[in-house]
Amino acid sequence: MAVSEKELQELVRSVLARMGDLTPSQQEETGVYDKMEDAIAASARAQKEIRRMPLEFREKIIANIRKLTMENLQKLAEMGVAETGMGNIGHKIIKHQLVAEKTPGTEDLSTIAWSGDRGLTLVEQGPFGVIGAITPSTNPSETVLCNSIGMLAAGNSVVFNPHPSAIGVSSFAVQLVNQASIAAGGPANIATTVRKPTLETADIMYKSPVIPLLVATGGPGVVTAVLSTGKRAIGAGAGNPPVVVDETADIRKAAEDIINGATLDNNLPCIAEKEVVVVDKVADELMFYMEQCGAYRLTDKALIDKLAEMVLTTNKKGKQIVSRDWVGRDAYKFLNALGIDADASVKCIIFEAEEEHILVQTELMMPILGIVRAKDAQSAMEMGVRLEHGNRHSAHMHSKNVDHLTQFGQMIDTAIFVKNGPSYAALGFGGEGFPTFTIASRTGEGLTSAKTFTKSRRCVMTDALCIR
Repeated sequence: MAVSEKELQELVRSVLARMGDLTPSQQEETGVYDKMEDAIAASARAQKEIRRMPLEFREKIIANIRKLTMENLQKLAEMGVAETGMGNIGHKIIKHQLVAEKTPGTEDLSTIAWSGDRGLTLVEQGPFGVIGAITPSTNPSETVLCNSIGMLAAGNSVVFNPHPSAIGVSSFAVQLVNQASIAAGGPANIATTVRKPTLETADIMYKSPVIPLLVATGGPGVVTAVLSTGKRAIGAGAGNPPVVVDETADIRKAAEDIINGATLDNNLPCIAEKEVVVVDKVADELMFYMEQCGAYRLTDKALIDKLAEMVLTTNKKGKQIVSRDWVGRDAYKFLNALGIDADASVKCIIFEAEEEHILVQTELMMPILGIVRAKDAQSAMEMGVRLEHGNRHSAHMHSKNVDHLTQFGQMIDTAIFVKNGPSYAALGFGGEGFPTFTIASRTGEGLTSAKTFTKSRRCVMTDALCIR
């Protein structure tokens, strides 16, 4: 049943209203606090209990988090769209389901052991303690739930400072995590947050002596902030993932994969295809099939210029940046604003441009794809490297030439490289592997999971326990 925008807004208001008048005992249950200091203290108390838990007990809590997530798929998706104005309810349901079903738990942890004449040595993965996490508005509850599973599996508790435009759905996700723990007989406050997250509450979190590890998922500004604290930090920042198509590719399939990947949740995932570089020989064929897959091709230069003016704005430093008013919006809404009659059957807007075009150079997080022609595969790969801007985040390629696939993978050097598939295959959706919404390209951890949130500990027994 379709839900109106008015009903979605009312859902968010009701959740925020309930959280706005919590008693101290209710704060314990939900993990939502007025002050960041209280949220950190509560999380620290919970972590003392978590670190004593056997892995089997942590796994019981995680199973409950998965269960509650599955039971609230529709609500989480509806709240996310209503509160942020971004994305697609159906696709957000899929993303939350992916988190619930495929985020690694305690099985991600491992022990290394070796023995010899002088005894036995173990290297095990232990928790940091209380983790401070910044989460985005693009994938708010997905990131909270995915991080909570991985961080708890590793033996940590977590304090979240969510994006201010996604407070309601992020707080609801934190509440689900704590309900899952309490139902399993575990402690409350394994995840906490503040009712009104701000730059000030984030700064308190950064400076807290209780928090040894910071994890930031968001734009370059927030990642730079956590990397400047002097603490151990994991930074999942921006990307501008190119997709390269050479003349050997299955062009029909490439078109379908690119449109599907670029339009998942209206292009909000940071891994999604943001621009296309295609060998000139097959460019027209690719665009033909992209139109068959639901793309609307803009050919009027004046309209392309108008689109750029619409979706970009100028910041205080005079730099053109993405307008938040248009991030994650439906493709047909852009067209309607341009005076073109279109409906929801349009999944994506495509247009031809030069490499230097601002809409090609900028990570838009919108279902808009600039398409750039290259004279040959080598030129296409070199252009793809330039357009990725050295973020080392994600890149994609469609080709049947193994040498080209190998060469581009080496050249682009990204945390994610998808070959002959949609971008979301990297998250285990139509591909092998596990999902995460914290992809730490800047600090090198790549796709984070439970083991990312641990530190190595060596335990040595000398002259004993070697029974060879």
